[in-house]
Amino acid sequence: MEGRIGTICRMLPKTGVFADVGCDHGYMAQYMLENGLCEKAYISDISEKCLRKAEKLLHPYIESGKCVPVVCDGLKGIPKPCDLVLIAGMGGEEIVRILLEGYLPPHFLFQPMKNTEKLRRFLVGRGANLQRDLTFSDGKKYYDVLLGAAFPADTYTEREYRFGRDNLKGASPSFVRQMREELEKTDERLKQTLKESSRAALLARKAELTEIIYETERNL
Repeated sequence: MEGRIGTICRMLPKTGVFADVGCDHGYMAQYMLENGLCEKAYISDISEKCLRKAEKLLHPYIESGKCVPVVCDGLKGIPKPCDLVLIAGMGGEEIVRILLEGYLPPHFLFQPMKNTEKLRRFLVGRGANLQRDLTFSDGKKYYDVLLGAAFPADTYTEREYRFGRDNLKGASPSFVRQMREELEKTDERLKQTLKESSRAALLARKAELTEIIYETERNL
């Protein structure tokens, strides 16, 4: 399995009860079950029509009772205890809403499509521990992934909230490429006619990006 889904699958740890919230086609639950990485899996979607795609793929596991499809909003229909919850392909704010209306799982893997900083702040603020926090690429787009547990409590710096702890430690070459692209975009914007306040903000942004690239490349 390649691309975004393949990368996420390879990061999923072995667990007892697994839930894929907003499971789309069900590929990640299939990966967990086929590789013996979970004893039981729940697949959920807010749309019964969308859930049918995953039900078709996972029909043998559903028949055997190892996979349970649930039509629900977020975690509202996922029974406890659930050892590991995956939420991939939603916005960071939407994931925060799901957790606020549901619960913070004992272990989780979240792959937000945007607003990752807000999700980091929420998780750390709730006492979660982010064991992996990095950026990866499928060759077309960049994605953030947060793997962690409900405890022990973690602490983050302001820059780690904004960019991701593992990225700043130099664990992700994809992140360095992303920052280089951001630096190029910043340089292009600086060529435009700008207000002094906007130019000052962009120059500060350029200085920060340059520093981050230097530090992360040194640690690779």
